[in-house]
Amino acid sequence: MNMDNCLVTLVFGLFMLGGCLARVVKVSPGPLVRVEGQPVSIRCDVTQYSGPREQDFEWMMSREATGGRIKIISTFDAGYSHSSLSKRVASGDIDVARIQDNEVELKIAEVKALDAGFYWCQTPSTDSIISGNYEARVQLTVIPNTLRVSPLTPPSVVPEGSDLTLSCNVTRELTHPTYLSVTWSVKRGATSEDILIFGPQGDVVTGAKYARRYADGGIRLVPGRNGQFELVISKVTTSDEGIYECNGTEWTHENGGKWIKIVASSREMGTVAVTPTGQSLSVKASSSSSSPPLLSPGETLTLLCSVAADNLPALALEVAWLAGGRDVVTMERSGVVISNTSSGGAQGKRAEASLERTGAGEYRLAVRGVSGEDAGAYACRVRAFIEKGGRSSGGGGRWHMAAEKTSGAVTVKVAQTKPSFAVTLEAVLDPQVTAEPTELACHVTNITHLPPGGRLGVTWEHTTLPGVGNDPQASHPVGSLDGHGNLLPGAMYSDRLKSGVMTLTRVQPHTFKLRFLRTQEIDMGQYVCSVSSWSVSGQGDLVNTAVHQSSQLAVRWDTKRPTLNVVAKRVREASVGGATFEMSCTVATGNLGEAGYSVLIQSQDSLEGTVRTIMTLSPDNVLQHGGATDPNRRDSLVLTKSGPAEFRFRLAGVQLSDRGFYWCDITAWTKQQAGQAWTRATSAESNKVKVDFQENGPSFSVDLLSDTSIVYPWETAKMECSLRVSGSSPKTGAHADDLAYEVRWFFTRLRGGVTTTQVAAVDRFGVVRKEARNSSSDVSVERKDTHTYVLNIHGTQDSDSGEYHCVATPWYLSASTGVWTQAGELTSSRIFLTVRFAVWESLKLPLLYGVAASIGVGLFSLVLGLVCAQCCCRNTINTPRSRNKLMDLEMD
Repeated sequence: MNMDNCLVTLVFGLFMLGGCLARVVKVSPGPLVRVEGQPVSIRCDVTQYSGPREQDFEWMMSREATGGRIKIISTFDAGYSHSSLSKRVASGDIDVARIQDNEVELKIAEVKALDAGFYWCQTPSTDSIISGNYEARVQLTVIPNTLRVSPLTPPSVVPEGSDLTLSCNVTRELTHPTYLSVTWSVKRGATSEDILIFGPQGDVVTGAKYARRYADGGIRLVPGRNGQFELVISKVTTSDEGIYECNGTEWTHENGGKWIKIVASSREMGTVAVTPTGQSLSVKASSSSSSPPLLSPGETLTLLCSVAADNLPALALEVAWLAGGRDVVTMERSGVVISNTSSGGAQGKRAEASLERTGAGEYRLAVRGVSGEDAGAYACRVRAFIEKGGRSSGGGGRWHMAAEKTSGAVTVKVAQTKPSFAVTLEAVLDPQVTAEPTELACHVTNITHLPPGGRLGVTWEHTTLPGVGNDPQASHPVGSLDGHGNLLPGAMYSDRLKSGVMTLTRVQPHTFKLRFLRTQEIDMGQYVCSVSSWSVSGQGDLVNTAVHQSSQLAVRWDTKRPTLNVVAKRVREASVGGATFEMSCTVATGNLGEAGYSVLIQSQDSLEGTVRTIMTLSPDNVLQHGGATDPNRRDSLVLTKSGPAEFRFRLAGVQLSDRGFYWCDITAWTKQQAGQAWTRATSAESNKVKVDFQENGPSFSVDLLSDTSIVYPWETAKMECSLRVSGSSPKTGAHADDLAYEVRWFFTRLRGGVTTTQVAAVDRFGVVRKEARNSSSDVSVERKDTHTYVLNIHGTQDSDSGEYHCVATPWYLSASTGVWTQAGELTSSRIFLTVRFAVWESLKLPLLYGVAASIGVGLFSLVLGLVCAQCCCRNTINTPRSRNKLMDLEMD
């Protein structure tokens, strides 16, 4: 091998091994600046070395860069330290700690001024070839501790909602370029959390719980001169209580862009307590007179609400007046006034209330045109809010409800004389049977003390009889007339009142009537009328002054249930296939009157068979086909109304499948009046008419044949569905135009399984339909002759293994009627198809590829080993014997 080839091989070998090794010793980047009396840590590590994984280290120092070195400490020689440092090493003031096999840390617990100088970290050689560096140097500068933290004591008690200023003075003597930071924190119990950190380079960091508050301006930093820093906390709450501390820290910025904390000092500023707003908040409600106010109807009520608090200017107030515990009027903290007076229906309407702010903490309520409804106990409720957001939030900060208080109650009385009257209820028209009219009259007599302009209103209520309707003996409002004469219908009677089937009127000044044009059974029951008196307030509003109720009046009659009888008879007999069947259904009613009818034509194969709906006819003569109707035969079905109470059903071209029983299911419906919805009255079924005929057609049989039941993947499986005809032929066996088949193939995964899926089908017109398949194989259907159909499964897969059978339905042209007739459905025997798996054909190629790959990798590894042995191990250099103690021990 020549020199060039060896060089290329050596470079390739070094590339494979990851490159050459050269020892590198590094220490912490310097120069290092530390404060006297503080701990010092200097790290040293070695990389790209050979020999043992665990390396040893020696530390030395010198006061000057070119001065004599003093041995400090070693990781393997206990007697390595200089005599001037041995005591500090023994006491642990100077120590070396191993971090990893190739990294240690020199620690000085309390650095002294005489420790300033240059520090060397050395590593004894364990390399076979001397290369790289075996020591590194860093300079340590020790400055005196001149950091001073002097906080000002904050006030011990602060009212909630006011501002808290925390002042702290942090200074140091600038003997070397260092930087300062100041941290404010609060301690609650054993937990302390930072509020804000300023510095060391002018940056601001907030505590996790104070970030949102600082962003909203609720916390502000005010840097001052000569080391004076102020932190202002706006709108304090009780959650701001605690012991506040101030921390000053001195930093140095070393090479590499790393900030190092060299000394810190914390001072407790003092304990701050926040007085809750609720302790000083007071609310008082009063009237203009010393005694409880007594008003006449129509006068104005005036009440005052006085609010006082130690921190009133810092509060946003929500003031509300309550009457009997209910909100009357509210002034939100934004100054918007919301009136909560609302109509009470028959109970009258409260007078309108207004609220205005007349001074600091003074709010005046005015209720004009009072009535008896406005009497009661009035109280003032105040909710005090404090804005958490600061000035920078633009007034859109978050609000905190600091306190809520309600004043004592002021009793307000309204003197009035209620009107007096009597109410009687009588039946003017009493129904004897259902659908007759009903008329009830409510009379008001002996009226006294009704003021001028006073009016009367009425409310009708109905209680159903037990067992009538869905909610027996429940009271329902029929409707009412208020003082203005407006009609207010009840929920259950709204449609009937609006359509005019029911009327609620005032026929005389003191008489009200309720009338039903057609009384229903559900209208039976107890009726009550309640008459209310209304007077006009000073504001022109109607106010309810009194309510009197009549005694109950019973409305009932003997009910006669409607009856319905339906008779079906055969009009046209179907004696042979293809003939027409027709039947009529006649309806006879009792106690029903004018009605509409809905008809259902139903059938069943036998008296125990499933009932099928063929056609339906609605009361509005809308014809629909039922689910049992074949869409292809709908033109053969006719259902018509042939008379006022007679219906006819016609089925043309009957088939064998149409044999069975037919009848009518008829329901009678009534309407209260034109345009309303139909109401069900009663229903009945007719007798059953049988359709039965004999068709002497041919007989059929079916078989499923296959030349083989075992195939391999991707082969084609064939299954032949063969039909045979026997008996009387429709015409002659030689003609195929008078005979057709519908054929379907089914698949079952398990032998003898009941869960089957359809594979393919061909109808009697020759149209083929294939179902969706999970297998990658495909199917086709082939008709070999009139009686033979073949199912082909192309590209068979393992998922095609299973049991197959065919179902055929013959159709023939009847010789007697000349129409196509459907014969009974035929099911073939079952064939189990097995798709075998060719094991050797599937495995021989993967095995061949695997053997070839194994031989190739082995040959490549052998050649690579020979090349490396020839080029890399040829000129081995004797490892020199180290002069240090560690190498001597290893060699021994």
